[in-house]
Amino acid sequence: MKRRSFLRTTLGAGALAGLGDLGFLSRLPSVSAAEAKLEPKMVRLHPEIEPLVRLLENTSRERVLDEVALRIQRGTTYREVLAALQLAGVRNIQPRPIGFKFHAVLVVNSAHLASLSSPDSERWLPIFWAIDQFKSSQARDVQEGDWALAPVDEAAVPKSDKARQAFIDAMDNWDEAAADAAIVGLARTAGANEIYEILCRYGVRDFREIGHKEIYVANSFRTLEVIGWHHAEPVLRSLAYGLLDRFGDKGNPAKQDLPADRPFRRNVENVKQIRAGWLDGKPDADGTKELLRAIRTGSSIDTSELTVKLLNRGVAPSSIFDALFVGAGELLMQSPGILSLHASTFTNATHYSFRHATNEETRRMLIVQNAAFMPLFRGNAKDKGIRIDELEPASLKVSGSEALEEIFADISGKRMDAARKVLAYLNAGGDAKALADGARRLIFLKGRDSHDYKFSSAVLEDVAHLSAPWRERFLAASVFNLRGSGDSDNELVKRTRAAMGA
Repeated sequence: MKRRSFLRTTLGAGALAGLGDLGFLSRLPSVSAAEAKLEPKMVRLHPEIEPLVRLLENTSRERVLDEVALRIQRGTTYREVLAALQLAGVRNIQPRPIGFKFHAVLVVNSAHLASLSSPDSERWLPIFWAIDQFKSSQARDVQEGDWALAPVDEAAVPKSDKARQAFIDAMDNWDEAAADAAIVGLARTAGANEIYEILCRYGVRDFREIGHKEIYVANSFRTLEVIGWHHAEPVLRSLAYGLLDRFGDKGNPAKQDLPADRPFRRNVENVKQIRAGWLDGKPDADGTKELLRAIRTGSSIDTSELTVKLLNRGVAPSSIFDALFVGAGELLMQSPGILSLHASTFTNATHYSFRHATNEETRRMLIVQNAAFMPLFRGNAKDKGIRIDELEPASLKVSGSEALEEIFADISGKRMDAARKVLAYLNAGGDAKALADGARRLIFLKGRDSHDYKFSSAVLEDVAHLSAPWRERFLAASVFNLRGSGDSDNELVKRTRAAMGA
């Protein structure tokens, strides 16, 4: 489909008018796919990143987009802006809780993923949105005490041969000072993969902050892959500090039996029961359905034990994740909101960690903990009888590319109708990529907060990992937290256009 035709048929007249074809972005240098994509030999940034970080920190929200646009026009690169944005966030915004104002940091990777999937000429828009989000969160942080990442206690940093165990001991004992010193030692001497193996396990250790801990682990490392590992130390310090947040629980969790910690403590023993060769399991649709049913009505214990049973029965991990992904989608359909949408973003992060971890015990824990958390994301929501595997396609009034315009219009007010029409569109051979591209562009136009970017980036990435027919149903469920063409425009496009002098 030609780009102009796609815009006309998928976004609707109102959305298209607000978009103005984003032509003003042509005043900025295009970001090529090669520049935005991870390229190990090209991740080194401008050596003087500090001035750009300070520009973001010290410029007012009203002026910052203009100032950054000016720097870009003078040669500042995409990676430099992304690095400065991440570093400004971890230095100025307290990662406790890992959510609320801290979404300004969590959303950096999501904005980058949105950029990767955009045309070259439009890749700056999600990053400008994230810069604006940082300024909003920075102001909130100032109101709440003006937290800042403190200098390293150099005398406490352990030697390279002691840093790993020192960090593990500190995390196990919820010792903040010791963990901060030890993560510095690891950042300076250990490899990224070794550190990731440790941290992704602590990300799923407890259910405090509804999955944001694992989300921060995955998103921070994914951003570091792009901006360069030489920026790792402050990011990892912020991450370790956030992972130790007790979120209102008094006393040391290591010395108590608290609800948020119980699934992990049980599963330390449960995962030992998983058979050798479990990674060689075969795809099993019946296994997926069995776990999906448990997610609907079972407890955390039920879903954990069933996952172990299914893996021992020879069900492939991919079929387990099919159930976790579509289970998250069904939770969103049942009860749209903050709790249920994080079932999707948490599963996205855990699946990323599962694919990148190499230690089998860690991988067992990740998949079993993901299953254990699903009933917790269900919370106390009433069962409305909505079943993602029973969703029936609905007839579209139009066909072909024009069907997308009808779907996006329904998302604004009739989400169940939109979901059923998405299923019909895809079953009829509709272009899933065109649907995803249209959804993403409406986030640019209509998005209101970080969850719009976090959720859309997660689900539009995850759809590629599901097997048919779950893939189509998962994408249909996503409309319950996407933006429709009838939603009001945000102000960012206008502000960015003004910054470009358009």
